[in-house]
Amino acid sequence: MGRVTGRCVVGRVVVVGSTNMDVTTRVERLPRPGETVTGSAVVFTPGGKGANQAVAASRLGARTVLVGAIGADGYGTALRQFLRDEGIDITGLDRFDSPTGTAVTLVDDAGENVIAVVPGANAHVWPGRLEQLGLSPDDVVLLQQEIPAAANEQALAHARAAGARTVLNAAPRRPVAAELLAAVDVLVVNEHELAGLVPAAADLPSLSPTRLVAAVRGLLADGAGPTGNIVVTLGAAGTCARIDDAVVTLAAPEVPVVDTTGAGDCFCGAFGAGLAAGLPTATALFHANLAASLAVQRPGAGAAMPTRADLDALITGRLGP
Repeated sequence: MGRVTGRCVVGRVVVVGSTNMDVTTRVERLPRPGETVTGSAVVFTPGGKGANQAVAASRLGARTVLVGAIGADGYGTALRQFLRDEGIDITGLDRFDSPTGTAVTLVDDAGENVIAVVPGANAHVWPGRLEQLGLSPDDVVLLQQEIPAAANEQALAHARAAGARTVLNAAPRRPVAAELLAAVDVLVVNEHELAGLVPAAADLPSLSPTRLVAAVRGLLADGAGPTGNIVVTLGAAGTCARIDDAVVTLAAPEVPVVDTTGAGDCFCGAFGAGLAAGLPTATALFHANLAASLAVQRPGAGAAMPTRADLDALITGRLGP
């Protein structure tokens, strides 16, 4: 149930998604097909889109619950401890005999990355856990696509039955049932994922940043997209969104980029935290856009998520005292 703080009802961020161990290697540049490049180091860090988004929300002050699955192995044990230390409710994080999910990531000197994910135990995420959580209309349920489509569909049904708000981050890119897209309250995608959902967006990934923003604004203004409320994250080009039929654009702060691996997850977790705190949607988007700009300045995914103090300092610096 939501809690009352002063005169505002504060809900929870309930994340249904993946939990992975990220195996990351830094390289000077990303290899071409068939090419071998030399890495400088191998780092093991907590990750998975579900866990990353849960960490982002929790560090920004949201009461956060993670419904997921890990393996009965060393990776699973380390991930449980990390998430518990982050203050996340992990009673819905089930353990299975399958190996814990793993993501192998290459990050180049510009901070760009390529990722291969092995789902492992994430194939067993059980959305029935939502029935035990006592969801309320004040809660925000975050979904992504590193778990089976059927699990997302079941989670959405539980959330809608409870009146909770729902956010689907349709990442990584894969086909999504039209019924699922139509049922979520907010869809979050990047330009690549939008191109996979909207035929008119097929050329977006090849555009320059300036043309990309203009093209996405035009598409959203024309009603493109499988759902009414849609947020398109554009990396260094910022964010475009259509919320309640109004199209808004947010520029991305110019920052030194170290690693973009968890930026989209940071955005989604921060957006969910803002909604759960009762912020207007536009304000929650503004906070999420700034939070993502902080995450890309740090290496890794889950460990790179900013705190509430980090975000407040950046907001104060941009808006003045």
